[in-house]
Amino acid sequence: MNRLDHLEHLDKGLVDELAQVARETVRDELREQSRKRRRTAALYAASGAAALYAGAAVALAVGLALSLALPGWAAALITAALLVVAAVVLRNTARPSAGRVTPERLAEAERAGETPGTSYGVPSVPVVPPTGGAPPVPPVPPAVPPSPGTSATGPEAPHHRA
Repeated sequence: MNRLDHLEHLDKGLVDELAQVARETVRDELREQSRKRRRTAALYAASGAAALYAGAAVALAVGLALSLALPGWAAALITAALLVVAAVVLRNTARPSAGRVTPERLAEAERAGETPGTSYGVPSVPVVPPTGGAPPVPPVPPAVPPSPGTSATGPEAPHHRA
């Protein structure tokens, strides 16, 4: 069944014109929204670049201030260490930790019907070991038998008492 079969009594040209106007209106609205989003994205990128340069200027100022009391290499090393510490702190703040249980996560898990200690309904510890119930055995290097004519009581040979 054609989409327009129930509109047979209407003028075909009127329906086509109405559909064309609707398409153009939607297209214009989408263009306007994308134009606004492009402008916003460009402003965010510019602010990020400005913040990068500001951070570099602050790092330079810290390095120069430290170089008044210390040799230049020590001032640069201390400044780099401070920047690394700041980067690690920011990364750890931004990245959610799977092991950290917060009251918000507990409430969210209870609302979702999950038990604490699970993530998205999957237990954090496997219920059955992957080897079918037996604990995994670590690999052991093969034992080399002693060569003929050598004593089996060397420093690497096992010492057994009978």
